Amino acid sequence: MATVQGIREKVHLPIYDSIRVEPEKQLRDVEPGSTLKFFVNVQGKTKLETNLQAASLLPHYNTFEARAMRVVISDLPPEFPEQVDVRIDGKSVTGSNLGGVATDLKRAMELLEEARESDSAETTVTVDNKATSNTTPAYAKEADGKTGQNQKEDVELALENIEAAIEDLGRNAPPREQIRPNDGAGNIISKFIFNTVTTLFVGEKIMIEMPTWFFPSGAGPYSLSLKTISHGEPSPTATFRFAEPIFFSQQQNFRVEIDIPDSDTQRQIQKIYGPLFIWVVLDGYMTRDVQ
Repeated sequence: MATVQGIREKVHLPIYDSIRVEPEKQLRDVEPGSTLKFFVNVQGKTKLETNLQAASLLPHYNTFEARAMRVVISDLPPEFPEQVDVRIDGKSVTGSNLGGVATDLKRAMELLEEARESDSAETTVTVDNKATSNTTPAYAKEADGKTGQNQKEDVELALENIEAAIEDLGRNAPPREQIRPNDGAGNIISKFIFNTVTTLFVGEKIMIEMPTWFFPSGAGPYSLSLKTISHGEPSPTATFRFAEPIFFSQQQNFRVEIDIPDSDTQRQIQKIYGPLFIWVVLDGYMTRDVQ
């Protein structure tokens, strides 16, 4: 459709970009470094992830007047992979020489939840107990219900042993906030906003740089209970607004970076398992040609 010469319109049209971590993947699989970059890589993303068509540029010869900025972090239940092996120390119910259970991370997290909900802080699984050395602990696989010659045996797994086995996975281990959610160990959103710094660049000039807690999301679920934490009240007015609008000229580069200054915190944040979305939204007015 042809544009109307000499006439432009001004519309309320926020621009946004995101980093997405797929289920069973970790944040380090998407962003291995200490800096998360937004509006830089927009190719191959869906409308849920971004509404930009070109990296760091406004569409065509549009200009933009940024009035507010927000950081939105999803609070979705994580999904863990079956490809990561976990070895959990356990105790045979019959007292035979069995060192524990060999399973995968997805199942280990399920067993952890079962033990956490149990009054005894333990859970019992049935394993196929193959013959093993008297000196080497055996890690028997959980029984799959199929008939076979292996002897089936019940093994008790303690809560602390399951946690220890998961934490021993190193890079493949979830962060503490996903191992022990909602029990004082913290929350993924809190971990992120209190340990990162967000910077808006227009051209190569820093327009604002503050800890991420300075940019509430003003969106998402909200609860006064102890089981849910949201980054700000879900209201469009409950977010950071610039004292003066920031103008993006035609074809001017811009980007937002979220930096994790502390290396230990960076390693923990990179362990986060998806599904996870981190959006940066620049809320304001787009000036464009009339068509």
